[in-house]
Amino acid sequence: MFPSSRIGESTLVCAYLLLILLCAGASQAQDSSRFQIGSSNTVTADPPVPRPHHERCVVQLFSNFQFVNFDVHNYQFSPDQCPGPWEKVVFTADFNVTAGRQFDRTAVVNMGFVNLYFGTTPEPRRTLSPSWHVERDVTDYGALFTSAQTGHVILGNIVNSTYTGVISGSAALEFYPKHGNNERGNDHEDDRAHPADAVYPLKQVNSDGSINEPAFLHTPTDQLTTTFTLPRNIEQVYLDVIAQSQINDEQWFACFPDDLNNINAFYGCGHTAFRETEVTIDGTPAGVAPVSPWIYTGFLPDQWAPVPGVQTLNFVPYRVNLTPFAALLNDGQPHTLALKVFNDDDYFAVTASLLLYLDPESTRISGGILQNTLTDPSPQVTEDLQGTSVVTGTIGVSSKRQYTIAGYIETSRGRITTSISQRQDFSATQAIDFDTVNFTVLNQNTSLETKLSSATTVSSRKGTNVTYEDFSFPLTVDVTFPVPSARFGFTVATTQNYRTSKLVLDNGTVRDFQSVSNSTKASDVSPNSSSQHYTLFDKHGQTYDCAIASQNNVLTSVSEGCSDNQQQ
Repeated sequence: MFPSSRIGESTLVCAYLLLILLCAGASQAQDSSRFQIGSSNTVTADPPVPRPHHERCVVQLFSNFQFVNFDVHNYQFSPDQCPGPWEKVVFTADFNVTAGRQFDRTAVVNMGFVNLYFGTTPEPRRTLSPSWHVERDVTDYGALFTSAQTGHVILGNIVNSTYTGVISGSAALEFYPKHGNNERGNDHEDDRAHPADAVYPLKQVNSDGSINEPAFLHTPTDQLTTTFTLPRNIEQVYLDVIAQSQINDEQWFACFPDDLNNINAFYGCGHTAFRETEVTIDGTPAGVAPVSPWIYTGFLPDQWAPVPGVQTLNFVPYRVNLTPFAALLNDGQPHTLALKVFNDDDYFAVTASLLLYLDPESTRISGGILQNTLTDPSPQVTEDLQGTSVVTGTIGVSSKRQYTIAGYIETSRGRITTSISQRQDFSATQAIDFDTVNFTVLNQNTSLETKLSSATTVSSRKGTNVTYEDFSFPLTVDVTFPVPSARFGFTVATTQNYRTSKLVLDNGTVRDFQSVSNSTKASDVSPNSSSQHYTLFDKHGQTYDCAIASQNNVLTSVSEGCSDNQQQ
């Protein structure tokens, strides 16, 4: 039904998943404790992380830390309270900011320099003190929690007579002990609850020995690099990547080509509207992570209260599969892993965590790289503009490429070959109408989509496993100026739709699948409004379908499918 010789089988995958969703049964009841109609408090339609039914063990990482400056807050973790093995580990955090005036801020929680949480904060109002809750499934990072660790919380904030909002936060880890026989399977059996055997952070070390958390990349040539000498029995390798745009690049998705900087009056950034995170091993291209077009609550505040944009409060890492390079990393020599952001225009904050799965029956395995056709992107720029003092027309940038990376390893269970075929598609169009002399008219309509489709084929003596994955994150942002009646003199309308799907076939039989769609719409055109619709379903019985909406900065509707009662 699903041919393994092609990549991007999105139509067939979606059709299959839709059929499952329609058969999944009625949505669950609304949880009234989470959603309060008429409230201005920050709220999202995001589902909680599903938990096992049995009792949990909780370790409090920190409580009521206050963030009033740019100091890094430390905490200590000990595994003694909740010994493993664990079926599930969930990071949870609760934040709030006092009423008053404050910008949106970036929040990062690390443990042993491995990232556990990365997101931004909502903005308060004179009479509103927002509070919010975030969660992340960190089961795969289980090796990190088997030893004592020092953790760091980074949430830079300014508190003075003008910016009065004080941010506070607490965080914990929930451990769910493993029950019954749930040991890791061989080769490509279901290991969704099996933590990696080793987890390492990529670290940006300064000349004085201090470490930036996260790392800061200001130019296209800046890199986050770390050199490792790794175990010699690696079977699978993954890199979890987050790249957050800042300062000039905060709205990178609307940047102009450098030759048009003289008319780029609104966003003021260059290098076109194309960005991607690139992974190299010893300088050789090894993988690509798309940059997500996150929208923060500071742009514009009226749009994003109480419903923020997609993942604004809680970024989702993109996992890059580096398994074809396992044989290279197994050779006992030091190897340098690096990240950079293509077209970086100052700047990106990035973090990356390396996850290794090891051969339990061997201390040393060999192999080789069979193919690597990944090259640097070569985006195409088009300009169709008319006029000099008043400039109208369109600006476009696109990047398309297809590549294959393959390698093999000789394990205790025989040869395993992994081949990853990916297709990267990116396109962005700016429709503009600018008065470049008097700035009495300044309209810009942005339409962008970043997509990555992959087919990963794993062959062993047990047969063939094929995993199809699709990622897309389309965005539109329409800016209109002047609008005298608007609070800021202009208006913005925004739509986002983050979509991922995954289908796993073992010798042609469906073993796993999941589909996620997370969309938002927002406008500050009076009356300002925003909405979010989140759907999720998978083979393990998890279904979720929640839609919320607001107007004039209060929650106005919640669908019946919104519920906190999702369980495994």
